[in-house]
Amino acid sequence: MSQGQPPKPHMDKYFDLEPITIGEVLETAAVSVGDAPIESSDADAIQAAERRASCGDEGESGGLGDTAQAAASFNATAAQNVHKINISDVLTNAASKLPHDKAVTCEDAEAVKGAELRGRLETVVRPGGVADTMSKAYKVNLQD
Repeated sequence: MSQGQPPKPHMDKYFDLEPITIGEVLETAAVSVGDAPIESSDADAIQAAERRASCGDEGESGGLGDTAQAAASFNATAAQNVHKINISDVLTNAASKLPHDKAVTCEDAEAVKGAELRGRLETVVRPGGVADTMSKAYKVNLQD
């Protein structure tokens, strides 16, 4: 195939992927930064992501966001890292725990980034964390 030719139609079926969802983003963050203790900024990002997945509806009490906030509060008082709750403890199988899920949009990525940054001392999001992964997912979704 020469450089200027588009791919053959029969190849499209192998590259026609579904958009990445918010639930998938949360599960990816569980793998990429799962061993890190959950902080309040992570919990804020998780809450924002859960809210965006449900299209702005307030999530159920006891959902991922509430669990993340409780874990961050616990970690703030835990003396040693070995006793802290990790991100993976909250986000493993996150997609199945969301009452609703949807493809990541630019607005979703920006809202989650803003939520995470409000709770961080640093001016950048956690590499591989929820906001970082949301941003990357949005960019991938743009290409589909």
